[in-house]
Amino acid sequence: MNPNKALWEKGDFTQLAETMRESGAALINELEITKELNVLDLGCGDGTTAIPAAKLGANVLGVDIARNLVEAGNKRAQAQGLTNCTFQEGDATDLQELQDATFDLVVSIFGAMFAPKPFDVAKEMVRVTRPGGRIVMGNWIPGDPTLVAQILRISSAYTPPPPEGFISPMLWGVEEQVLERFGQAGIAKENISFVKDTFTFNAAYSPAAFVSKFKNYYGPTMNAFEAAEKNGKALQLQQELEELFNNQNKASQENTTSIPATYLRVTVKR
Repeated sequence: MNPNKALWEKGDFTQLAETMRESGAALINELEITKELNVLDLGCGDGTTAIPAAKLGANVLGVDIARNLVEAGNKRAQAQGLTNCTFQEGDATDLQELQDATFDLVVSIFGAMFAPKPFDVAKEMVRVTRPGGRIVMGNWIPGDPTLVAQILRISSAYTPPPPEGFISPMLWGVEEQVLERFGQAGIAKENISFVKDTFTFNAAYSPAAFVSKFKNYYGPTMNAFEAAEKNGKALQLQQELEELFNNQNKASQENTTSIPATYLRVTVKR
């Protein structure tokens, strides 16, 4: 099996996506989406950004490598009566089922950044975007002090080193890397812009319970706990993550969590 597919089908990302709905909708509201716009949401999960885009009247296709998330997205769209939003399986490195110049807007919020072969990912996103269209990516930033970059940093300390040739997904959060990847796909650097933005995770439960969601449902963290268990360090990993979540929690009410995380928003003009 494709190891990337195995990673994202391993848990149940819908459990975490529930905490991302407000920020997902807020981001989509900033992208000037109009009725009949053709939108591709790449690495869409269960529709945190695809469904808000469809509610604004766009024709939305969500593509994700994880079958369980595609099924969950279609169920959510059907439950909300959105006939203009469908989800299907696909690989961001090779969107062979999608024709050239099909979409007015390609969105990938913390999605395509996790696919291997980043130069292929950039090439495919450019290929399926029509001339005059846009690509918008949200990418976590390496070394950033906020939540997700720190979860991944802490988790990596407990897992075996990656295989030879592995390219960190976090490099999508480095402007020079983004310029190089889209540059090889034919995009001039003056057509690529960057802004640091904030995504807030909101949960109606404690930071410790939020850590448990990552431990039980988020593929990379699940792998970290499995490796830590073998080395007798699972409790240490749990304590490190709980300390991180508690320190970054901005919620004023007890047993609720609100944690902002900084990311790099990339906008590419085709």
